[in-house]
Parts: sequence; structure tokens; C-alpha cells
Amino acid sequence: MSATNVDRPEIEAAAEFLLRHAGDKRDLLGADVLFFCGKSHSLSLLDGSPEENSCGVSGGISLRCIGRDGRQGVASSNNFSRSSLAEMAEWSYANCLAGERDEGVSLHPGPLAGCDEPLELFDENLDRVATAGFRHEACSKMTEAARARDPKVLSVREASWSDGAAESFYASTSGLSGWRRGTSVACGVTVVMKDGESYELGSYGQSKRHVGDIDLDEAARKAVDRTLMILGGKPLPTGKYTLLLEPETSASIVCEIGDMFCASEVHKGRSLMAGRLGQAVAGPITLVDDARLPRRAASASYDSEGVPTGRTVLIDSGVASAYLYNLQHAAKDGERSTGNASRGLSSLPDVGASNLVLQPGPDSPESLARRVSRGFLVMELMGLHTINPVSGDFSLGAKGVFVENGEFAGPVAGVTIADNLIGFLKKIAAVGNDLKFFGSIGAPTLLVEDVAIAGE
Repeated sequence: MSATNVDRPEIEAAAEFLLRHAGDKRDLLGADVLFFCGKSHSLSLLDGSPEENSCGVSGGISLRCIGRDGRQGVASSNNFSRSSLAEMAEWSYANCLAGERDEGVSLHPGPLAGCDEPLELFDENLDRVATAGFRHEACSKMTEAARARDPKVLSVREASWSDGAAESFYASTSGLSGWRRGTSVACGVTVVMKDGESYELGSYGQSKRHVGDIDLDEAARKAVDRTLMILGGKPLPTGKYTLLLEPETSASIVCEIGDMFCASEVHKGRSLMAGRLGQAVAGPITLVDDARLPRRAASASYDSEGVPTGRTVLIDSGVASAYLYNLQHAAKDGERSTGNASRGLSSLPDVGASNLVLQPGPDSPESLARRVSRGFLVMELMGLHTINPVSGDFSLGAKGVFVENGEFAGPVAGVTIADNLIGFLKKIAAVGNDLKFFGSIGAPTLLVEDVAIAGE
């Protein structure tokens, strides 16, 4: 079964044409081709009535030319006629000549890693299951489940479903060529809840590779339950508290940390982790980048330069231990690529994280809560994008639940957590065993001690 009904022989012939065209240029070190095609469908209901229903197909093919002096140029097109491809190849070559010289630019000599099939990234049942009727039924089911969950649900602001499939092809003048394919499915519920004069908007969603891994009831249930927990929240007195970060909150912080381990950010002076390898940067946590996890959002057998992916430990028991690399930045640092090249059709390769996983610990969330005499279960952090990636300073709005002697003691809102990221990470005292994934990020509950909170 094909993901997008792509004519693979046609694409392979187009890639061969482009690479042959680039091969005729004597001042080029080599070239590579990237093809992508994706199709998607999405549907959302507002209180049971259709709000958005869309579908689309996108994609194209690109050629990257690499000069012997380290210059690079890329051009892309979605027209596969030979005249259009020839014109695109000339543009790629011209862009290369106009580019800036740089060190470490190269092509992976091979071999290309094996296929993605063992990673279970493609759901053969998706086209059969995810019909228009199924999408509407799924959204209706989530709407009714949310309404029935609690009488305080004033509105099911959105019940959404989306699914998609994609195919990509990579080939280079080094002789590498290979296909990849994958599917994705997602659902989400957003509710408005009312209690007296208090209103609260909250949501919960899931993102998976296989349609059978989606749990519609859980999405509706958690959207309501999580919103109910913070409905009518009031500020805490200003002071220092022990924080419990539930998995979704922990995952949001992990997402921000991941970029700081990308070698390209380090080289550009935009990373808090620059110069910190071998140093303690956190409490007893281990953070891993792993592109070989079955059925995960960012899994792949090879990256956008054809380099085999793998598993890289970024933080090992609190100590910063490695950066993520593509070919160019690995060469600059005298390292090997970790298989983390990231690239769009019209962009040059950069460095990007794959699946970021904060490894689980030995403690249950309940046992962690029992250790809290005066604390705050953080269920939502606002303004994460404002974390300074160089200094690590942040000031974030937060919502959640007050915890007293291990018991939940009322909703909290209108408070601010201000700290430095390294200082905050070093205050992590324990890690839960409840690892959960949110897209490509996995994290468990965290216990963080002695954190200043500004409230009333």
C-alpha cells in the first residue's frame, strides 16, 4: 500500500535526472535530492456542529548542490517536467555559486540505513478506517463524552480529528537512495467549564502513528478532568514551594531543553548548554534523543542527509553528556553525525532533535505527592517561548492545584514561576515512573524542590 499514491518510478527517474545534471558541474563536490509528498484530512466540531473540514496534498522535489569550497545552494519545484527540473537544477547551481563558503559540508558516503518498517511508522489500516463518516463519528463521540463527563461543561469548544500520510525519497551522488513512508493521526478536545462566576478553558489531545492507538474517551475525559481541577483557581501566597510537574508539563520543558543541545544552536551562540558538556546541569534526570522508538512521531531509520539515526544521551544522571549533530557541525567539532540532520524542501540541512525522552524513575506519582507538605501541582505553564536560550532566565505564568500534606487542596491560578533553567533543573529531586508521550516528547512526573512562586 502506498501512502500517497506516488508514482515511485517517476520520482526516482526525476531524481536521477537532477543528480546527473549536477554531476556535469565539475566545480561541485556532489548533490542530493529530497522528495516529499503528504496528504491530510481534518475535521472539527463546535458543540456538535461542523466548524472546519479540510483536506490537502502538498509536496515537491528539491536539489541541493555542494561546491568543493563548501558553498551550498538549494532549489525546489512541484513541476516534474524535464524542462522544469532542468531549470530548477540550474537555479540550485546558481544559488550554490552565490552562497558563502563554509567548513564541514559533505555528503554521507553510505550505506543508507535499512527501511523504516521495523519502526512501525505506517498504518496499513488508515485509509480503510479514516473515512469521512469515521472522522465525524469520532468528533461526535468525543463531544458527547465530554458533555456527559461533568455538568459544569458549558461548551465543547472543539472536538477535532486529523489524519495524514506521507512519503519521502532521498538520493545523492554518493549512490544513496531510499524511500520512507509514515502515517499520523491526532484527536483533541477543548472545553469551556463554568462554576458560579468562574470560567475555565482547557483541552487535551493525542498524537499517534496508528489509528488503533487513539483513545477518544481518554481525550474527552482528560480534557474535562484537567479543566475541572483548575476551575476557579486563586493565587497562592508568594513564597517557596515544592512543585509537582505532571508529565505534560514536564514534556513542555523538555521540548525547550532539546533545542539547546543542537550543535547548530551551540555554534551560533544561542544555547545555554554551550561549553557545559561534562558539567552537572540538572538533578537526577537522564534525557535521551532516540529516533529508533517504534510508532513514535519523530522516528526514522535515517535523517535528511541519509545518515543512520540512533540514540544519543544528552543528560546522563544530571550531567550534560553530548550534543546532536548533522554532518557539517560534526565535522566542525571533530565528531560523528548523530543522525539528526533536519531539512525542508527549500532549506539547507540543520540540526534537530528527534524523539526526546526524559527517562522514568522508580517513584509513582502518588508516592511523589506524599512527599509534598506544601506545594503546587503544575498543570499548565504559559510563556515557555520566552525562556532565554542563552541565559536560561524565565518568568512563566502557571495554573494547577495546591498540594498540602500530600493531598490536593484547591485550584491555583494567577501565579508566576521565575527562575533560571539550570537552577530549576538542579532542583529536580525525584522522577516518576509514569512516562507519557506527547507527540515526539516523552516525560514523567517530576518533583522540584524549593521553587519561588509569586502570587498574592
